[in-house]
Amino acid sequence: MIEIMSESSGSVLAVKATGILTDADYKEIWIPGMEEIIKQFGKVKVLLYMTEDCSGWKLHAAWDDAVFGLKNRRHFEKVAVVSASKWVEWGTRLAAYLIEGEARTFPEDQLQEALDKIKS
Repeated sequence: MIEIMSESSGSVLAVKATGILTDADYKEIWIPGMEEIIKQFGKVKVLLYMTEDCSGWKLHAAWDDAVFGLKNRRHFEKVAVVSASKWVEWGTRLAAYLIEGEARTFPEDQLQEALDKIKS
């Protein structure tokens, strides 16, 4: 499940992910949120906070993520991913090569630092 965090404002979209992310999470919340910011500001600053109980993506959600990311790679100004999982860190490093903006991972205990970085 994805929910928009209260720290979202302006060109910043901060979301909290729990459980398994689904196609509906992307099509109803995540992608429309980013599209609206891109439409208004031209670029988006994204924070994805994957809680400890977030176990990843369903296949269609992962596909949605990849297609949107590649299609809009020049519209990402900053991406911060907060997670305790090493596989998420590696995935973020790979994604950093596919977008034009900056991408970085943070451990869960540095959520506030990640928010500060994404808002700067």
